[in-house]
Amino acid sequence: MIRLYVANTDPEWFKYLSQHQPLDEVNHWQPGGQQQFRALIPGELLVFRLRSPVNMIAGYGIFARAALLPISLAWSSFGEKNGQPDFETFKSAILRLNPDNKGTIGYRILTQPVFLPESRWFAPPSDWPRQTIGGKRYSTDTAEGLALWERLTGEAVTSGRTGLAEPREMFGAPTLVRPRLGQGGFRVGVIEAYDRRCIVTGERTLPALEAAHIVPVKKQGTHEISNGLLLRRDLHALFDQHYITIRPDKTLAVSRRIREEFENGREYYAMDGRRVRDPAFPNDAPSVEALKRHNDLFVE
Repeated sequence: MIRLYVANTDPEWFKYLSQHQPLDEVNHWQPGGQQQFRALIPGELLVFRLRSPVNMIAGYGIFARAALLPISLAWSSFGEKNGQPDFETFKSAILRLNPDNKGTIGYRILTQPVFLPESRWFAPPSDWPRQTIGGKRYSTDTAEGLALWERLTGEAVTSGRTGLAEPREMFGAPTLVRPRLGQGGFRVGVIEAYDRRCIVTGERTLPALEAAHIVPVKKQGTHEISNGLLLRRDLHALFDQHYITIRPDKTLAVSRRIREEFENGREYYAMDGRRVRDPAFPNDAPSVEALKRHNDLFVE
């Protein structure tokens, strides 16, 4: 059984992003910023229902993560993938939908989004409640949900975008698809995984925190959360240059090179051997293999 969430979608958001395909990920944001989105689990579908008076299904994306975070972080993480051309227009769109917004929005990060051409839009399920504000959840164990899944599967084949599954999996029992995060989704995912705290110092000031790749993307590292660490900005710089590392036992190691090269580093040596924070969920824990690859470039 797979769940689908048919979400009311701003036509302006849809129009802007549909003109910039293909996209690896988008932020289908909520202007309220008060309640965490929990209608889906990663790999299920968020379906775009364009708001009235359009009232048509026009595409979908694979749900990856949800969060409640500042507007500024949404823009620095996703930029135009928020569905607007610049930050000021983005803020204006949020306030147009929610004049009382206090600076936080709901993030719904979607990967492999598909924006159907208008000629292939179709009506929502027959039981769609026209007055609903946010959206409605369906599942493939109901007639309406299964029909919606099959229609979207067919559209994926027609458009050549196999966003729902690999080609060999397109027919038969519906199956979850593992979301492939982009840079923005990776950043937000790492921030949420570590409860918005530096794993070494516990620092919580978001502008001072950065999502670090253990194995860089340019060296075949991935945007998986297990390849990420949330570090204070200075520690991220030291980590990338292998002045510090995280051992497989999750303790920090600080290289003597800091003292030798800079005649400094007292604050960092005080952290040597410190046990770093664990993520909220075991599946997000740092990859031991990735840590070992980083350790191999570290000089004690």
